[in-house]
Amino acid sequence: MIKELMKRVEELKRRRRAFVLAHNYQLPEVQAVADFVGDSLEMAFKAREVDADVIVVAGVRFMAETAKLLNPDRVVLHPEPRAGCPLASHMTPDIIKKFRENYPSAPLVTYVNSSVEAKALSDYVVTSASALKVISRLEDDLVLFGPDKNLAYFVETRTGKSLITVPPWGHCPVHEFLVSPYYLMKAKERMPQCMLLVHPEAPPESQRMADFVGSTSQMLRAVGEREAPCYILGTEEGLAHRARTLYPGKEIHAPDQRAVCIDMKKITLSNIARALETLKPKVEVDPAISKAAREAVERGLELAK
Repeated sequence: MIKELMKRVEELKRRRRAFVLAHNYQLPEVQAVADFVGDSLEMAFKAREVDADVIVVAGVRFMAETAKLLNPDRVVLHPEPRAGCPLASHMTPDIIKKFRENYPSAPLVTYVNSSVEAKALSDYVVTSASALKVISRLEDDLVLFGPDKNLAYFVETRTGKSLITVPPWGHCPVHEFLVSPYYLMKAKERMPQCMLLVHPEAPPESQRMADFVGSTSQMLRAVGEREAPCYILGTEEGLAHRARTLYPGKEIHAPDQRAVCIDMKKITLSNIARALETLKPKVEVDPAISKAAREAVERGLELAK
């Protein structure tokens, strides 16, 4: 059944002249049919240069919206619109407006894990791979940053700048609770010889335990460049599959098999095939906010180069 679905998706891609972008956290079979697999920053750059009539985004809603922002004239499909992001929901326009009123001279740097409405109110949009570089290049010492409090900690401790998190409680549930120090300690007890790599969405204590902290793409590069008996990837479990695909000779583990983003896993071969067959659901972005959101994304991408 899986092989038949994979074959069907490949046929539909050719017929529709479609390109599938997939995030590193996707199901193994979804990664297998993707034309490109990467992190949010890599997906955004790729979305700008894709030569295709149709773009299918195998990821969560904000990734599909970002692809549409960068390709306003192309058909962008999101196979499962209910695949959202709990982290993104923390940062609402009303919260943003209150913080901007209280800190009118501070730039607002917004994590790509946010709604298109939040992006439209921002000065720059960044990813976990680009946040450190972009914020370090700003002249301002005081920066509003949202919605992830743990990524804010990561950037603040490495730039010396003061980051005010918008809102102070924003977090990814998978990283906050399943890549917590408790689960990392259990993993290290089972595999003390392994190198521990941790995503900056994980809590500060988890970051301090790590041998390396970085985005999913940075973690993958580190596995390839560093020699260790084995590796624990402190993030959503899908990255371990991606790493094992790239480095078949290396022993790679997720910290816990329960570290699963349910929203990422809502994208399946079945709904990708259905989307390509029907050219639905199409991603649409409100024209009233798309220009401002696209400009904030573009400014972030330019500073990230």
